Amino acid sequence: MRILIAVPAVLALAACNVSKEGNAVTVQYDQNTAENTAADIGNTAQNIAADIGNDVSNTADKVQNKVGGDDDDNTNSSANATENTH
Repeated sequence: MRILIAVPAVLALAACNVSKEGNAVTVQYDQNTAENTAADIGNTAQNIAADIGNDVSNTADKVQNKVGGDDDDNTNSSANATENTH
């Protein structure tokens, strides 16, 4: 959560151009750089979210295969158990 607080400061710093001439220091804010940085961060966040979603889906599939197996197998097992009790 703390990273969300730091993001605007990082964007502002990334968009600043600092130059020193003699005893004078000039700080210029470049809006295009800020917009490009924000877009890059947004794209990276989307990619990370997609990767997490894919990992969760793959893990769920693996758990389902290990725990449940196919539904047909479970149905056949219960039908076989019923036939054996008669």
